[in-house]
Amino acid sequence: MALALFDLDNTLLAGDSDHAWNEFLAEVGAVHPTCHAETNDRFYQEYVAGTLDIHEFCRFAFSPLAEHPRAQLEAWRERFIDTLIRPMIAPGAPRLLAEHREAGDELMIITATNQFVTQPIADILGVDHLIATLAEEREDGEFTGELTGVPCFQEGKIERLRQHLADHPDPEATVAGASFYSDSRNDIPLLEQVGRPVAVDPDPTLEGHARNKGWPVISLRDGPA
Repeated sequence: MALALFDLDNTLLAGDSDHAWNEFLAEVGAVHPTCHAETNDRFYQEYVAGTLDIHEFCRFAFSPLAEHPRAQLEAWRERFIDTLIRPMIAPGAPRLLAEHREAGDELMIITATNQFVTQPIADILGVDHLIATLAEEREDGEFTGELTGVPCFQEGKIERLRQHLADHPDPEATVAGASFYSDSRNDIPLLEQVGRPVAVDPDPTLEGHARNKGWPVISLRDGPA
């Protein structure tokens, strides 16, 4: 069984769920609409440029999770998923996932966006395995506002994947035989590790890198892959 890894934002989704979630929180009045939106946009531009301080961003992104009851957050999340995320699924994503299922591959989403936001998206896409950045929870399920473990970002994706594969008979061979689909320059470290790296609707930096390396470059925006 081969491992098929998928980035989420701007790969399987034709947009960024993390940025959209923080926009949504401003729209529903969960955060200060102007200050939060400006900071959210700044972090997104730093992400695009490859200069994001992931720990600083997590403090920003997890603060609203700690400020509201879990039940309210889940109600907001349900609206967010239905109104913004379902229409954001890239047209070619379901077919690409289906092709890997039909091939008998093990599918996994690996994303920097936190698990609270992304777990329902993985469920909608029918992907059983998810590695995401983790917001710390108390025993009662409420959020503390802190980060748990290694952020699933840049080289952290490699570390989190290796942690996940620790019980596999041959983790190195599993990674070497894996496919990984991503749009972002931030994922070049993991793309370099797998046997079949694929650039999906890539940013300019990743596109140039992929073409220099001879990696496939595809789009999921216009229809089935």
